[in-house]
Parts: sequence; C-alpha cells; structure tokens
Amino acid sequence: MTFTPSAPLGAAASDTPLAVPPKGGGRRRRRSRFHSGSRLAILVVIIGYLLLPLVAMLEFSTRGDYGSRSLDSFAAIFTYPDLIDAIVTSLEIAVLTVFGMLLLLVPTMIWTVVRVPRMRRVVEFLCLLPLAIPAIVIVVGIAPIYQWMGRHLGPVGGSPLTLVLIDIILVLPFAYRAIDAGIRGVDVATLTDASRSLGAGWPRAIVQVVIPNIRGGILAAAVLAVALVLGEFTISSLLSFNTMQVLIFAVGKRDAYTSVAVSLTALVFAFVLLIVIARFAPGAGSRGQGAAEEEEPLATPLPTRAVR
Repeated sequence: MTFTPSAPLGAAASDTPLAVPPKGGGRRRRRSRFHSGSRLAILVVIIGYLLLPLVAMLEFSTRGDYGSRSLDSFAAIFTYPDLIDAIVTSLEIAVLTVFGMLLLLVPTMIWTVVRVPRMRRVVEFLCLLPLAIPAIVIVVGIAPIYQWMGRHLGPVGGSPLTLVLIDIILVLPFAYRAIDAGIRGVDVATLTDASRSLGAGWPRAIVQVVIPNIRGGILAAAVLAVALVLGEFTISSLLSFNTMQVLIFAVGKRDAYTSVAVSLTALVFAFVLLIVIARFAPGAGSRGQGAAEEEEPLATPLPTRAVR
C-alpha cells in the first residue's frame, strides 16, 4: 500500500519523529543485575567471615550442664579480681594511647600539609615503619629501657601504664592512614590560611577550624587505637605486665569458658565503637543521602530519530 505526497496521513507520518530505544539497553540491565548480585555475594561472605567466629564464641561461652544454656561464664568474670584490674588497666592504657597518638599525629600532619608538604612522604614512611618491625624485635630493643625505668623511677617506672610509650608507636601506621584520609577530604591549607588571616593563632586554627573538619578520621583513628591496645599480648607478656590479654591467657588455663567470654565482650565493645563512629561521624547522613541521589536515575528523554 502506497501513500501519495498529497495525502495528509502520509505527511503526518513523515513529519512525526518516532522514539527509538537506545541500543544495548538489555545488556546494561543484565550487567547491572550481575554487579548487584556480585556485591550481595561479597557482602554475605564478609558478614559471615566476621560474624561466624563471634557466634561460635557465644555458643561456647554459654554452654551449661546437660546441653543447657547459661550466662555463668560472663558472671564469673567478676569473680577474678586480677582480671577486673587488668581490664581497667587496659582501658586506661587505651585512653592514654589515644590522647598521646592524637597529640603527636594531628598537629604534625597538619603542619606538614600546610608548611612543609615535601616532608609528607618522610612522615608517612616513619609512621608506617612499625609495620615492618615485628613486636618481638621492639621488645628486645626496648626491654633494657624498661628495666632502667623500673630500677630508677620507682612505682612510676614499673607501672603497666608505661606501655603507652610502645602502644603509641604500634598504632601509628593505622592512625596515620585514618587521619590522612580525613585530611585529604578537605583543603587544610585554605582553612588554615583563612583562619590565620582572620587573626587566629596556630593553636586556635587547628583546634577550632581544622579538627572539626577531620573529626571523622580522628574518631576512626581512635577506634583503631583502642582495638589494637585491647588486643595486644606479645609485648605485655614479655615485659611481665598484667594487661587484659595476659590475664585472659592465664584464666584460660583454668576456665576456658570465662576466658572466651571476656574475649567476646572485648570484641563486641570494639564493634559497638565502630557502629557508633559510622552512625555519628560527621557527614554520615549526607553520604547516605548523596548515595541515594546518585542511585536515582535521571529523567532524560529518549533519543529520537525521524523516520522518513
């Protein structure tokens, strides 16, 4: 069937553009479904890898008589005075380590970025160096210093709190990466120059201007430091200090259930800290909103082509 040029139907058909779907749409949808399935599979594997040991520890520590379940192992923690003292000591060491690490790293990294950017690689190398030195080597090198401190400084030199000096070194690689990620996310040089031009001194510029903008990285570094200090065993044991991990090892020889209960409590405490940081760190809400906006498809018209 043919249409003559004078026919109004043919003219309307020739002048009306028809929407043609873009090529490769089905392939993109299949690729998107494949990527979503891959992400879900990876997430399931990671969650299983993290949660299965905790579930196994919970199952073991709650075993009772004749197949029953009991919380006696968790209640027995308070029947070991030495264990309670060791837990308190480890928490004190963790708090002091966090403060010492932040006082050492934050001003140094900010000053390096603002004033001497050429030294950034040198500072990074020095902070990451403890990763290449085994803990046993650190103990062998620092044990004579602790012996001298114990003989000449009295109770202060023999206190377990002196482990803060070593723990600050151990947490430097992890804390540096966390704080460096926060610093790279903002223009520290511009912030400090602007605050200085308005009359603020260096301490005020760092405390009131820079630190609030990198608070997320600082909180992450603090959690990493606490987790590392609570899990440190080798150095404390070789230097004969009774910290939480040393007492857990000693209690485990007599009561394995209570030992696992204390370990599970420490791990849950670290997980709770991570969740708190993920929830209350600055920018958490805006990141989620930004991700939702990125996932929302844009309403763009389909390309059209006139069919003649």
